[in-house]
Amino acid sequence: MMTEAERAQPGEILMASPRGFCAGVDRAIEIVERALRKFGAPIYVRHEIVHNTYVVNDLKQKGAIFIEDLAEVPPGATLVFSAHGVPKAVEHEAAVRGFQVFDATCPLVSKVHVEVAKLAREGYEFLMIGHKGHPEVEGTMGQLSDGIFLVEDAADVAHAPVTRPDKLAVVTQTTLSVDDAADILAAVKARFPLVREPKKQDICYATQNRQDAVKVLAPKVDVVIVVGSPTSSNSNRLRELAARLGTPAYMVDSATDLQPEWLDGRPRVGLTAGASAPDVLVQAVIARLKALGSVSVRSLPGVEETIEFPLPKGLGDKSMAEAGF
Repeated sequence: MMTEAERAQPGEILMASPRGFCAGVDRAIEIVERALRKFGAPIYVRHEIVHNTYVVNDLKQKGAIFIEDLAEVPPGATLVFSAHGVPKAVEHEAAVRGFQVFDATCPLVSKVHVEVAKLAREGYEFLMIGHKGHPEVEGTMGQLSDGIFLVEDAADVAHAPVTRPDKLAVVTQTTLSVDDAADILAAVKARFPLVREPKKQDICYATQNRQDAVKVLAPKVDVVIVVGSPTSSNSNRLRELAARLGTPAYMVDSATDLQPEWLDGRPRVGLTAGASAPDVLVQAVIARLKALGSVSVRSLPGVEETIEFPLPKGLGDKSMAEAGF
């Protein structure tokens, strides 16, 4: 039984820890900003660099141009691949067109790409657990021309057109719900007992840590507010997780999205932010909550994240290769 001291006090904002930017997002934004400083505007970015409206608009103002089709990029331009990764066909097209390319793919996504390429050479087929249409899923599945099948839920596993059950591996979108992915993986293992799992879970450390922090936060508060954009997979999973734990939960792209009625009869507010949401947005939400009656802010203890990813060669710091990635 939780003591009153462990719960948020009425009028208190309780902050999940960790929350907000992860190392992969920090790195991706830094790549665009350094490219702008070094080469000048415009810098072209394939897809939103990370799924956050504020971040994308801020970089647009600094001279970044976000595109989906490489045909929109003029010859000789500098191009950045987003943190979600790209299919092999996009890499090839960029090389053929002669763009100067900086790859902001999160190193944890790149590790999945490397594993897919390695096992494909050994004759494996793949099941990918993920959300259809998400750019990370398109990038990972696009590492191969065939032999990789998407499963979005346990029901999909029964219909997966696997032809080599004895040479089957599973990979996962890095920003999924840890619990949902485990349920789907259990269905995969039940149908394909010989399936090869990753040596280390594909779901990234930041996604896991933020979900674990919500599991600690949600029981202590009356309502959970998640700062994140609607397109952000990991932010959506945080909101869903809090709701699944029985706490009303809402996601806001900015402080102006916060509705006063969400707080009616719910004086203890929990606050967290997805891995692509900057702290400036969190601070704005805190200011709005205080204007609506919250009186204090307290951070819960949590995992301290110290991981940093080096930048690509040509942008200043040590490259990924030099750092051993």
